[in-house]
Amino acid sequence: MSILTILITIILPPLAVAMNKGVGKDLIINIILTLLGWVPGVIHAFYVNSRG
Repeated sequence: MSILTILITIILPPLAVAMNKGVGKDLIINIILTLLGWVPGVIHAFYVNSRG
């Protein structure tokens, strides 16, 4: 993961997921988690971006 990707993941988790996976179930899950709390959205975004 590049420094830019890490910064985007921390600041805007749904944007990082959308850039990596596109629009799909991962993005919807991340938006819901981010709305429930910023930390769950960031954790999920790091997980999605790290698995490829």
